[in-house]
Amino acid sequence: MGNPPPQSGGGATGEPFARGCVPTREGLEEERQASRPAVGDWLNDVAAVVERCRQGDALAWEALVREFQGRVFVVALHYLRDSEEARDLAQEVFIKVYRSLDSFTGDGFLAWLLRLARNSSIDRLRRRKARPPASDVPADESISLPDSAPTPEEAWWSDSRKQLVHRAMNRMSEQSREIIQLKEIQGLKLDEIATMLGVPIGTVKSRSSRARVELARRVVDLDPSYGTP
Repeated sequence: MGNPPPQSGGGATGEPFARGCVPTREGLEEERQASRPAVGDWLNDVAAVVERCRQGDALAWEALVREFQGRVFVVALHYLRDSEEARDLAQEVFIKVYRSLDSFTGDGFLAWLLRLARNSSIDRLRRRKARPPASDVPADESISLPDSAPTPEEAWWSDSRKQLVHRAMNRMSEQSREIIQLKEIQGLKLDEIATMLGVPIGTVKSRSSRARVELARRVVDLDPSYGTP
């Protein structure tokens, strides 16, 4: 893989998306004026975006991070149950993603990314039990995710009825909650979830069915009027 995207200012850290690595406004405008499809268009072809990231395209990398950072954060929050720690882990995940771009081939980028987020979260939980929490990213590798508008997940939970579902999910078993998170909120396909969790697709189907029943029961426990006219 090529060198990290070029710095836009002095004090280079060499990291893929530190604030200093984000292209200047003038640089971004030059990119947008170049003879290439708009960001929104080529983001539909994630494999092409990943290839551009491999080639050191800073604009492509920034767009990729902005597109998926909310999903990674929600997965991390699901396991860690702490927003600050989830944000920290999301930053760590994207460092790993950048360094592992050469290992991604073909389709299924989202499932690959969320599997990395899930495994990193589980590793963090194991380390949390083994020793006091500590940052795993050296100071010179610290990064900041770009600020952005509310993610689809944040918008999803803004509705009051969905907040009730969120409360109900917090009362579900870990296994059922995980399936709801991956299938209903993240929108992964059954085969993607099966690959991500390392279980047969039939197991995912049965877990999904049980999870939906459990969720409905938890929602009604909290609000017996839910779903009535």
